[in-house]
Amino acid sequence: MAIDKVTSASITDSAVTDAKLSFNANQFRNIVINGDMSIAQRATSTASITSAGYHTVDRFQTSITNMGTWTQSQSTTVPSGQGFATSLKMDCTTADASPAAGDDLKIRTKFEGQNLQYLKKGTSSAESLTASFWVRSNKTGTYIVELMDNDNSYRHINKSYTISSADTWEKKTITFAGDTTGAFGNDNGASLEMSFYLGAGSNQTSGTLQTSWGAYTAANRAVGQVNLADSTSNEWYVTGVQLEAGSVASDFEFLPVDVNLGRCQRYFTKISYGQLSGEDVIFGLTFGGDGSDNVMFTYRFPVDMRSAPTITIGTTGGGSGSASTQYIDPEGIQLYYTGADTSQCWLKSVTAASEL
Repeated sequence: MAIDKVTSASITDSAVTDAKLSFNANQFRNIVINGDMSIAQRATSTASITSAGYHTVDRFQTSITNMGTWTQSQSTTVPSGQGFATSLKMDCTTADASPAAGDDLKIRTKFEGQNLQYLKKGTSSAESLTASFWVRSNKTGTYIVELMDNDNSYRHINKSYTISSADTWEKKTITFAGDTTGAFGNDNGASLEMSFYLGAGSNQTSGTLQTSWGAYTAANRAVGQVNLADSTSNEWYVTGVQLEAGSVASDFEFLPVDVNLGRCQRYFTKISYGQLSGEDVIFGLTFGGDGSDNVMFTYRFPVDMRSAPTITIGTTGGGSGSASTQYIDPEGIQLYYTGADTSQCWLKSVTAASEL
């Protein structure tokens, strides 16, 4: 019987590949969180969007300045046979066919500097970055993707891609050179952002596209960008957004839903409620009196948040008083309910936001 031997040649770096390993050696290679658009804690659809904010899909922010009105949704229209269940959709409902010089519209996502140190930005060994994504629109033509360094006077690099066929899913891959100037801060701030332009006025289109890293020049950011806002027939979809070190795009990194949700909850948490014995309650929230007709609620977040979050208290029930925050930190919050009938009070809606 022949016996296979392990030789030095069989364990060299070139011979030991990911496929031969029993674990994923490159887990979390995707810098983008929620790139498959599967988590949407705030809403699955929001209409009449004319201002910046996080509206539906987690970690993807709408940035807009006077460029039409939009409905954004977590769509089930996806590229066939690629493993995706959801996409982010932008649907123009009020057109802006002639944008002013300062108008623009983009979808962006931001990343903490402490998660980017391995990119070695600002050194002679700076890593290239490769973006890959699936995109679809009825409006063909040139679109722009931008990387911007928020730690070093907004250095940026901008690349174009082309939607060639209307209403057809197309996969795009774009490689950005490494930047040897300016290191990312090793902290929880927004060091890097990735933006998908959907339209821009002349302030951002009148120069020469900044296809290599350079100092901030507004006119060079979106040169050649089509105006998706020029008709209410226009729509744009994106999913499978991945940004990774290196010059080659790998297959999209699908994560279990609990892992993906936990990563999103670092930046936004919706404290949900249900019913227990017929009464509305927020699960995981405990309460007790302070001896002066106030009820104190304490809640531990599912995961530690990026920083002490902004708390929004929605509706309350049972009592006739009101709730307010007393203590806030990344691990949890303490709320007070003050009023006449505190023995029957409960909270129905609380959100915590610690977005970049």
